[in-house]
Amino acid sequence: MSQTSSPTPRIAEIVHGNDVVLFMKGTPLFPQCGFSSKAVAILERLGVEYASVDVLQDMEIRQGIKAYSEWPTIPQLYVKGEFVGGSDIMMEMYEAGELETLVTEAGVARA
Repeated sequence: MSQTSSPTPRIAEIVHGNDVVLFMKGTPLFPQCGFSSKAVAILERLGVEYASVDVLQDMEIRQGIKAYSEWPTIPQLYVKGEFVGGSDIMMEMYEAGELETLVTEAGVARA
């Protein structure tokens, strides 16, 4: 019998291997929930390059990301390895100009 390994190393590799990564339900072209759709729209408005992970395709990642961030909901945004928050926090930061400042100061590539 094979034992499944913890998703944490995979999650850490994804989080630290991309300047900006969005763990979401669905894909940027076909978001599967309103919150993921809102998160994608914010990132598109910022014009940043980002990676996305469809948590609906991998139950280990879907559960593991919640433990990794100690945040109960998806989507989840990471910038330069740091957890930023979900779609509500993203929207608040975007509207206040803080999200643009964060990605600019982090040196994130523009799309």
